[in-house]
Amino acid sequence: MVGGVVISAIGVGAVRNAQRQHEHLALAALPLLLGAHQVIEAFVWLGLQGHEPQELEKIALWAYLLIAFVVLPIFVPLAVLINEPSRRRQKIMAPLVALGAAVAIILFAVMVRGPVGVRLRPYHLAYSIDLNHGGLIVVLYVTAICGTLLLSTRRRVVVFGIVNLVAVGIIAWLTVDGFASVWCGWAAITSGAIALHMRIGKSHRVQPLAAQAS
Repeated sequence: MVGGVVISAIGVGAVRNAQRQHEHLALAALPLLLGAHQVIEAFVWLGLQGHEPQELEKIALWAYLLIAFVVLPIFVPLAVLINEPSRRRQKIMAPLVALGAAVAIILFAVMVRGPVGVRLRPYHLAYSIDLNHGGLIVVLYVTAICGTLLLSTRRRVVVFGIVNLVAVGIIAWLTVDGFASVWCGWAAITSGAIALHMRIGKSHRVQPLAAQAS
């Protein structure tokens, strides 16, 4: 809960730093979204531990999975595309934005069909949905999100993408059933880099990796 509040506060600062640059607002809002996501998961934890009504736990569960499975694979690629100054790179990113939307639609349909569940583990929550070809969907999910980050001409955005791509591999190796919970938590923590990017970029916008790309 505390971590989510802190990350949300970082997100507020990032949005404030980007408010005069409308193209940066969506990317700056990512820490705010991920911070709220962690606050929501805290309510799932509390419900599983018997500290709150089961109805509230179910609402928190659905809210958490909707953000993780539906909002993020659309929001992140689109935010990176909007933030991208190079028209050429935007065109290259566009298929990944479409891929993220397709993954979100598939995951949403699976959630609606049900069942949706969560189990308490020692250090994470294990979310479950009745998903066929789950490994492929995870690869497409990561491709849509991290792929757009890696295609950016902004160095700090690319570094953010590389760090998260490496983290995906490590987390997948360490835990399978806790992947959604652990990776979203990691992404929330590293979203502080987005806030730093916005603060630094406020006075001096990051130079593209390749000027000719625009």
